[in-house]
Amino acid sequence: MSVKEDIELINKGVDEILLLDELEQRLKIGKPLRVKFGMDPTAPDLHLGHTVPLNKLRQLQNLGHKILFLIGDFTAMIGDPTGKNVTRQPLSSEQIAINAQTYALQVFKILDQEKTEVMFNSTWMNKLGSDGLIKLAAKYNVARMLERDDFKQRYKNGESIAIHEFLYPLVQGYDSVAMTADLEIGGTDQKFNLLVGRELQKHYGQTPQVILTTPLLEGLDGVQKMSKSLGNYIGICESPKEMFGKIMSISDELMWRYFDLVSDKTPAEIVKLKNSVQDDANPRDIKFMLAEEIITRFHNQAAATNAKQEFIAQFQHGSIPTDIPDLILQVEPGQNGIVITKVLKNSGLVSSITEGQRMIEAGAVRIDGVKIEDKNMLIAVNQKNIFQVGKRKFAKVSLKF
Repeated sequence: MSVKEDIELINKGVDEILLLDELEQRLKIGKPLRVKFGMDPTAPDLHLGHTVPLNKLRQLQNLGHKILFLIGDFTAMIGDPTGKNVTRQPLSSEQIAINAQTYALQVFKILDQEKTEVMFNSTWMNKLGSDGLIKLAAKYNVARMLERDDFKQRYKNGESIAIHEFLYPLVQGYDSVAMTADLEIGGTDQKFNLLVGRELQKHYGQTPQVILTTPLLEGLDGVQKMSKSLGNYIGICESPKEMFGKIMSISDELMWRYFDLVSDKTPAEIVKLKNSVQDDANPRDIKFMLAEEIITRFHNQAAATNAKQEFIAQFQHGSIPTDIPDLILQVEPGQNGIVITKVLKNSGLVSSITEGQRMIEAGAVRIDGVKIEDKNMLIAVNQKNIFQVGKRKFAKVSLKF
């Protein structure tokens, strides 16, 4: 591929490249770039939102560049303040070690393990010591730190900013020095931290890294950033069936965002798919392609095909899944049964009685295929029913004394 073609591929799904002319110059030299990407092991599981920059790394890896995957075991102990309006609690070393181990396994669902160098920033930060950390802190000033939007807003509102939070972008920037990075990739919310890396590399006599920021992927709601805490995520280790159902639940408009940021299809291929929808192709069929591609990547083609067939059977032909869990709920002696909302909650189909009431009001609850409208309906003892909430949640429930 020519440098122009490389740039076109690298630019796909990217928010910003700083500075593009510097990237072009480095590519023209023909030497593989040292591409840095860091993640703090703050949670054990990755979701599709995490894969946006990982996909970009894989593209660069396929172009012959050196991927340096940094696990921020040192920075995780500080806690990333990015986007936080309160001081973030640091993790324990035990939590970090457990999460780091699972990260390394999950990222190789995307990256080529043999062509990826995994690094830990504790390697150089522990050697730096307190004396070195003080010298590092002298290379940046508080006024620059307060230019960060989250710090600026908290300072303006009189909210607490702990001193150790200033260390986070400083250490992340020093990582670029220790790794002699040519290019660093991060989400748009990490732009300030990536720029600190450029500045520190200048202080240490290195050619400053190029910065590439990737957009933040919206979750299933199409509004908030994908997040496990918001419940709008698609986990890369979830079952094929669960992944397929979640992908099919996104809006037709949001589907194109997922194609741009998560799919391997080229911009030209995506344009062709959009044109086909304008020519009356069913958006559902295009979404099938997206779901199959993603599931094949994280599982395999057979799993993707089976998930699609089960989805079609369940939702287009009205059949009920064959793998519904069997649950037995205990009833107090003397009771005739349990109110339906309590059954829904105790069987795990809803998170609360209130949610159960809301789902019934919305017409989203069925028993043996029959829509339920009575929030106070009593479910009798010694009978087994199939309860359904929404399109994907089922449970076969029996009440017993």
